[in-house]
Amino acid sequence: MTAARQGCSVMIYPGAFNLTTGPLHWELLARGRAVDNQIYVAMCSPARDMSADYHAWGHSMIVDPLAKVVTEADEAERIIYARIGMTSTRVTCRLAIFNTDP
Repeated sequence: MTAARQGCSVMIYPGAFNLTTGPLHWELLARGRAVDNQIYVAMCSPARDMSADYHAWGHSMIVDPLAKVVTEADEAERIIYARIGMTSTRVTCRLAIFNTDP
């Protein structure tokens, strides 16, 4: 919440979850971080390459402050885009948790 109170609108998290932890935690953590911080979250992952030593989950995504997945890539190499609207941010600013002192 501190970042949002100081004007942060988006946090970008690079990560390389594997094929075990990716399906279990990748989206869950992205949505949780967005809700906890009341900001947009972009999760960036390398594409999956089954010929490499490490097999990344992929699935880069952007999540809004209300934990809705705005866009998501699959496991292949992709560039994803999303329009980041401040309307969602203004709605979440009215939540009591956002306006309380730390």
